[in-house]
Amino acid sequence: MLQIGSHIIRSPLLLAPMAGVADLPFRRLCRRFGAGLAVTEMLTADTSKWGSQKSRFRLPVMDEAEPRAVQIAGADPSQLAEAARRSVELGAQIVDINMGCPVKKVCKRAAGSALLRDEILVAEILKKVVQAVAVPVTLKIRTGWDLQNRNAMTIARLAEEAGITALTIHGRTRACLFKGLAEYDTIAEVVAGVKIPVVANGDIDSPQQAEAVLAHTGAAGLMIGRGAQGQPWLFREINAYLKGETPSAPTRREVIFVMLEHIKAIHEHYGETMGVRIARKHVNWYLQKLQIDPAYRKAFNQLLNSEQQLTFISELRITNNNNQGIAA
Repeated sequence: MLQIGSHIIRSPLLLAPMAGVADLPFRRLCRRFGAGLAVTEMLTADTSKWGSQKSRFRLPVMDEAEPRAVQIAGADPSQLAEAARRSVELGAQIVDINMGCPVKKVCKRAAGSALLRDEILVAEILKKVVQAVAVPVTLKIRTGWDLQNRNAMTIARLAEEAGITALTIHGRTRACLFKGLAEYDTIAEVVAGVKIPVVANGDIDSPQQAEAVLAHTGAAGLMIGRGAQGQPWLFREINAYLKGETPSAPTRREVIFVMLEHIKAIHEHYGETMGVRIARKHVNWYLQKLQIDPAYRKAFNQLLNSEQQLTFISELRITNNNNQGIAA
């Protein structure tokens, strides 16, 4: 159990706000499989751009499972404060500030993890956003800008002083991007150094790894990103394992059902043209996790409409011989 402000999060597992991945259909699916919280994709703090197609799909939806958490990104304190206020008006119950995105186009605007190089600006942003809204404000960071400049502890203390209610740390610096293994020592140090809940993030892709990260860091929760791509049932498996139960792999029938449910939701959410295109990457992740022959992935990517995609998945052959962990 994890507490963020007045919100009691029953499962300590959170879905990461991955841009281009953690959209509404995927968030709903991961919540159904046991994610205690699913944060929206990164939303620009420039509210003048919220009318764009990309931003409209990332805005909070009132009928989404509570608590509804929205992540905002930017480098201007006043813009971020206004974005937080507008998010709450639209239904956000938790506002998360992005200071962890390592993507070049974000960092070029001095946003995301680039902010870790300017601790004075970080303090100003945190103060303004917390003061702007009555809902809990959380923060996501990396361990620092590069290996020589790990300042997660300093940022964590600034966050605590500003009234941030929970902190998520990805166990890499910005310079590391997603290369190499995540390191958890820095996260453990921060956990020991602040009183607010700290959530560990990075390379959590199995129940065993989840248990090991919790034991090593003492974190209050875990945020799962790439590990959930193509296997949203990972949340169910980790929750079971942490309770001392033996997690069961999804059956062949369940895998097909989940894929169909997910792709139908994508088609409905985005419409035919966008939905067919966006479905391709999700199905590719499913097929990779299932160790399906790459030729099938290529064949799926050549399908041109939603009906063809759904038929392909319905007729997909998943055998125990080729796919370990998939039950009959």
